[in-house]
Parts: sequence; C-alpha cells; structure tokens
Amino acid sequence: MERETFLRDRLLPIGTVLLALVALWYVFAVILNAPFERDTAARAGETITFSEILPKTMAQERPVLPAPHQVFAELWDTTVNKAITSKRSLVYHAWITLSATLLGFAMGAVLGILLAIGIVHNRAMDRSLMPWVIASQTIPILAIAPMIIVVLNAVGISGLMPKALISTYLSFFPVVVGMVKGLRSPEQIQLDLMHTYNASPAQTFRKLRWPASMPYLFTSLKVAVAISLVGAIVGELPTGAVAGLGARLLAGSYYGQTVQIWAALFMAAGVAALLVAAVGVAHGLVLKRMGARA
Repeated sequence: MERETFLRDRLLPIGTVLLALVALWYVFAVILNAPFERDTAARAGETITFSEILPKTMAQERPVLPAPHQVFAELWDTTVNKAITSKRSLVYHAWITLSATLLGFAMGAVLGILLAIGIVHNRAMDRSLMPWVIASQTIPILAIAPMIIVVLNAVGISGLMPKALISTYLSFFPVVVGMVKGLRSPEQIQLDLMHTYNASPAQTFRKLRWPASMPYLFTSLKVAVAISLVGAIVGELPTGAVAGLGARLLAGSYYGQTVQIWAALFMAAGVAALLVAAVGVAHGLVLKRMGARA
C-alpha cells in the first residue's frame, strides 16, 4: 500500500512533469535548429522537407539548442568515459569548482552566524550593520567579481581564494537573515521564563535561542550552499580560468560548443542538488540529535 501511494503521489507527478519538459525541449530544439538546415539546403540550391530536417536538427555539431540526448551523451562521455584526472573530464572540473564552493560556503556560514549573533545581542549592530548587510546584496556579482579578483591578484592572492571569497560574499547574506530570524524566534514568555530561572544571556543563548534557530539555520544553509556554487562559477569567468565548470562554460562559448555548455550547466545543477541534499541530511541528523520526532 505504501509503495502504491508513493508511486501515485510522488513518482507519477514528477515523472509526468519531467516527460513534458523533455518533450518541450525536443520541440524547441527542432524549431531553433531548423533554420540552419533550411539555409544550408538553400545555399546548395536544394529543397528540404520536414522529414529530412527533423533528424538533422537532432544531430547538429553546433546546434542553437542541443537535443536532450546530445547533452546526456556529452555528460556520459565526460564523466564516465574520461579519467577523472583528465582535463576533459567534467568530474575534474566539478571538483575544482566544488573546492572553492565549499571553502566559500564555510566562510560565509561562519561569518553569517557571527554577524547574526552580534545583531541580535547588540542594538547598535542591529541598527548600523543590518542595513549595510542588505545593501551589499544590491551590487551585481558580475560587477564586483572582477574587482575582487584584480585587487587580490595585486596583493599576490590568486587561485582558490578569490573564487572562495566571491562565494562567501553571496552565501553569508541568507545565513545572516535566517539566523537573525531564528535567534529572535523564541516567544517573549519563553524569554521571561529563562529570566525567572535567573539564566545569564549566555545560558539563554545556549539553551533557548540557539536550539530554536536550527530550522532557520539549515533552511538558510540550503540557499547559501547553492548560491556559493554560483559564486564559484562566476569567479572563474573573469579570470580566463582553464579549470572548473566556469572554464568549461567559457571554452564552450569561445568555440561555439553549445553541447559542452549545456553539459557543464547540467553538471553544475547536479552538484548543487547534491550539496543541498547533504545539508538536508545534516539537518535531519541535527534535529534527531536534539530529540525532534521524525
């Protein structure tokens, strides 16, 4: 019965939506790639029918929109058929980007938590710092990323750290906002009870505010870890990097390899999904450790 319910309520809707998206993808691949085939036939003085166009739009070397099977064939070739140490392997490039992502995410999470604690416990920080934290996110990352890289290169810092700092810049904000909300989530009656017990601010934080903030923290971390990956990829673009998913996107755009671009995008999406899932698993373990019911 549980298996039937899972198939009906979860697997069937997801599968239906997925099939619909793939079908639409194929339709738009034909629509966008067909003009090239018509132009090619016209230059050769030939006429071409739809039945002749259709298979050709599915196998173009540099299509405007690659067909799904082309993208997945490229993914298979660059993840399974290539050694992970090869510079043509997407696993190799994903690891380069992932290392900067994890470092930036860790620094952003720590920075966000510390800022949130300060904002909640210090009225001056709340009034002076929080507006700047919000204003910092109005600057487009594509504008600030080259500035960060140029300044750090000028002082001799290159490689992993500039990309990690860009990830930190993006990831600390959701953590700050979520943790401030979480640390302020206890009701006044709960705070009054801690005051009745003569609890110190540190004890109130440890016994009440911190446990109450955990759901907010992990929700924010899911957003932060995904956006950290975006920051790492963006950080690779202005540097002309030769390794990383951003480098694969650059190389694909330089040489018109749209299949390579889409494969790198899907690899990035897969890495982001795994990172968010890992944070979700950590969330479940923490809540279980705290005695929450499944």
